[in-house]
Amino acid sequence: MGKKSEKEKLAEVKTNVMRILEQSKIPYKHYCYADLGVTAGMEVAAAMGQNPQQVFKTLVTVGKTGAHYVFVIPVEKELNLRKAAKAVGEKSVEMIKSKELLPLTGYVHGGCSPIGMKKFFCTVVDASAQNEQTIFFSGGKIGYQVEVTLEDLRKVITFSLAELTD
Repeated sequence: MGKKSEKEKLAEVKTNVMRILEQSKIPYKHYCYADLGVTAGMEVAAAMGQNPQQVFKTLVTVGKTGAHYVFVIPVEKELNLRKAAKAVGEKSVEMIKSKELLPLTGYVHGGCSPIGMKKFFCTVVDASAQNEQTIFFSGGKIGYQVEVTLEDLRKVITFSLAELTD
């Protein structure tokens, strides 16, 4: 057998998210686009050839009370902070600073997943996810995505559904 190409090596990477899904016996598909160097949500959807309504990004916020919240929304949309605050019973929420993400969640910007954070935070998934057979989100590392059903996601994390975008 010959040496593996860089692309083949990248495709074989197992992230913590993938390990958690496997330990929970959750069927999933994983995608690697690490060799393309894209991180923006719409670029990721295009790189994977997927509908942007089905590809979700994971956003971490802090509420007026100081509590942290995770919102999972389609990459083509923006989080409506008023709707997000209402969904978690806060007066207001705001995005955390990028430098706070790694120490808080264990993930870097562009590789943040709702699965496998350092500790569990109240998580809300945009209600539009119910319209999709499966959704894609970060595999926990830049360049990796996983695809699961909403029902299977519920087996590994607790979340609620709400309208989070305009």
